[in-house]
Amino acid sequence: MVKSSKAWLRRHVTDSYVRQARAAGYRSRSAYKLLEIDRKDGILRPGMTVLDLGAAPGGWSQVAGRKAGARGRVVAIDLLEIAPISGVTVLRGDVREPQARAAARAALGRKADLVLSDLSPNLSGIPAVDQARAAELADLAVEFALQVLQPSGVLLVKVFQGEAFEALLARARRVFQTVLVRKPGASRGESRETYLLGRGPKSALE
Repeated sequence: MVKSSKAWLRRHVTDSYVRQARAAGYRSRSAYKLLEIDRKDGILRPGMTVLDLGAAPGGWSQVAGRKAGARGRVVAIDLLEIAPISGVTVLRGDVREPQARAAARAALGRKADLVLSDLSPNLSGIPAVDQARAAELADLAVEFALQVLQPSGVLLVKVFQGEAFEALLARARRVFQTVLVRKPGASRGESRETYLLGRGPKSALE
């Protein structure tokens, strides 16, 4: 095992969010990113309809499912297989493909209250390439959210600080009534990830 892998493993094992996730039965520490944003912005509620893009391994879907409850509907989709989650409809597919998006829309059955996107590309290690790929996925999430959200709906999408960030932020501000930038404490300090929270898709009002 190389030195960097050993350092990552040591950090992972001692990570307080990893320990909390295991104790609470969440599949990933990322559940606490969503929980923190929800505490601050109140984006989850009982009975809501949620679409989770790039959902594997399912931490965000678990949080959404618990919050939405029996009256809610949560649809999770990812390229990778996701083990079944109680109260969540799990789909396997590439959201870059029209048929996968159509399947997700059909599974929702109605307009969504919330679209979550933790989509991330397979990293090449080349910053310019990785940022461009991440920006494409974030842009895709914005575009799809505009199609499936109801007028009062909310999008929470992961973006990365870098050359494309300001363009993505500007795009979000053009198509949502309000946009906030969030960097939850559960996000690793060295990570360039951050989240855009858009409320009220303007296209849904047209």
